[in-house]
Amino acid sequence: MRRVVITGLGTVNALGLNVETSFPRILAGENGVSTNKLFDVSDQACKIAAQVDWDREACGFSKSDSRKLDPFTMWALIASDEALRDAGLEDVTEASEETRERFGTIIATGIGGITGILEQHDVLKERGPRRVSPHFIPRIMANAVSGQVAIRHGLLGTAFTTSSACASAGHAIGMAWRAIQWDDCDVVLTGGSESAITDLAIAGFASAKALSTRNDDPGAASRPFDKDRDGFVMGEGCGLLVFEEYERAKARGARIYAEVKGYGSTDDAFHITAPKVDGRGPARAFEEALRHGKVNPEDVQYVNAHGTSTAYNDAIETTALKLTFKGHAKKLAVSSTKSMIGHLLGAATGVELVYTALAVHTGQVHPTRNYETPDPECDLDYVPNQAREIEVRNALCNSLGFGGHNVSVLIGKPD
Repeated sequence: MRRVVITGLGTVNALGLNVETSFPRILAGENGVSTNKLFDVSDQACKIAAQVDWDREACGFSKSDSRKLDPFTMWALIASDEALRDAGLEDVTEASEETRERFGTIIATGIGGITGILEQHDVLKERGPRRVSPHFIPRIMANAVSGQVAIRHGLLGTAFTTSSACASAGHAIGMAWRAIQWDDCDVVLTGGSESAITDLAIAGFASAKALSTRNDDPGAASRPFDKDRDGFVMGEGCGLLVFEEYERAKARGARIYAEVKGYGSTDDAFHITAPKVDGRGPARAFEEALRHGKVNPEDVQYVNAHGTSTAYNDAIETTALKLTFKGHAKKLAVSSTKSMIGHLLGAATGVELVYTALAVHTGQVHPTRNYETPDPECDLDYVPNQAREIEVRNALCNSLGFGGHNVSVLIGKPD
């Protein structure tokens, strides 16, 4: 079976529009959560979010582009430019068709173009059906993200979008890994993108009692594994990675951040929103990833947890880690990126795998921000509040989504 490595990284999130800006801030445990400025939140139960601070024109998009592209697609275009440039593949558009036929695009989104849906719904109601934009459908369809990235870079290989709530990017990453393993592609651009901070989405999650309402202290609202957590904070942005066949990457002298060693995917088959309390569903995903990678539990040093800051998720993920790792669970460094940039829904695993790859590459593990009061049900080492330098030979990156979906990706130093 062909080996797969990570050779390029790109991100847009609340702590920066690229890896260079955001990674030092992530290591410093900085806060990306603030009062929601995107729309009137006076009637909302949750008034906070982790928003991307950006200027469309400064990022290269015209007013015409904004009519044709939802933010989740624009952010993927920005991150794809960065990831390919980082991998030394920015000139791929100039390569032969034969070469580009081996480049794939598998990018996830959980909700897709909801901003465009709401905008054009208002147009329909206020101005009538004839005024609905001809760009409406290609702007809001979930697969716009993979299609537009493929078009931008001329990538002719397999291209599609996965959508499985908070596990969406995890599934995209797993499919990218397999596409290279199975010799369908030599390079795949993968990850996820999401722009779901809208009044409707916030109201819906708040009605489901999923969101933090610590509105008076936004910087302390996302507190995974802490006893006083009261829900997640919505985030937005994109995380993309260049996956490449190992021998190809080595032959061209590419920098290798980490090897993608395993992937596990399961379902609780229990409830559409609530995880099953025994933790067996996530544990089976963790175990599958380890089995595929032929890595023993005691050879894992770090886990980038799903860690949403909700009562059930954090406790059940902790249980699942203990089921998989048993006594070694107490020796794991476990941290949550969501404590700083919120929950990016379908894009979460994409962004979090970027920082997991950097942990493997640099030996720097980012902290879990706002961890102050231990919870007896969450009794592992959550790297509280300060980054840590450790040798990360192997790491898991986890995602658990509505629908009972559980995904775990195993990466590590190439053997």
